[in-house]
Amino acid sequence: MNKPLILVINDDGITAPGIGHLVSVMKELGDVIVVAPNRPQSGMGHAITVGDTLRLKETHIYDGVKAYECSGTPADCVKMARHYVLKDQRQPDVVVSGINHGSNTSISVLYSGTMSAAIEAAIEGTPSIGFSLCDYGGDADFSHALDYVKKITQQVLKKGMPKGVALNVNIPPKRNEPLKGIRVCRQANAKWVEEFDERRDPNGRKYFWMTGNFVNFDKGEDNDEWAIANNYISVVPCQFDLTAHSTIPLLNEDWDILS
Repeated sequence: MNKPLILVINDDGITAPGIGHLVSVMKELGDVIVVAPNRPQSGMGHAITVGDTLRLKETHIYDGVKAYECSGTPADCVKMARHYVLKDQRQPDVVVSGINHGSNTSISVLYSGTMSAAIEAAIEGTPSIGFSLCDYGGDADFSHALDYVKKITQQVLKKGMPKGVALNVNIPPKRNEPLKGIRVCRQANAKWVEEFDERRDPNGRKYFWMTGNFVNFDKGEDNDEWAIANNYISVVPCQFDLTAHSTIPLLNEDWDILS
């Protein structure tokens, strides 16, 4: 039987350490192809390139792995992989995105290029996973995460995923104690509270630097923020449908302008 075909994407750029670790793990599970941004694309969300050029270049950064660097966003990379690089060829059995340098829990899933790549693949009907390590350090240690990355991917390859669903997997930073295991969670009720630091450039022109703090309003013990704080890996199933279904009857009943 053929090995599974695994497409690897990220948002930190094709040279980031996290994607290198992910490629190494995926090579143990199947045939790997990489299509990743040629520069960091963090915080791009589900942006796609419209009205501008896209560039794609093969690179030999990973031994024995077909790899391409793309000038576009993570979502662009999924589209380019499926509809250009693999056009009229075998399509991926799973798409894995990451390993992101930093958390993508709670509201961050909306801003995350890592998760947008995974959700784009899910929209296309391919099982997909976004992996993130909750450590922003340039010297972040990924070693404790890799066995879990492998096991979770093996489960998705074996069991599949419902159409349109992508897994958002966040892994705690390496601590003095071993990871406690995996928790299937919901997204925490939390948000970023932004501040804008006003500055001046050398010519005296005003510019701003966005800063802020992450505020968690959620007191539950079934969400991704609780899991990470308690040294569990969080797994949150995500989908692209943002419809507030419970509000549809309310609008139909209460709005006078509807007929």
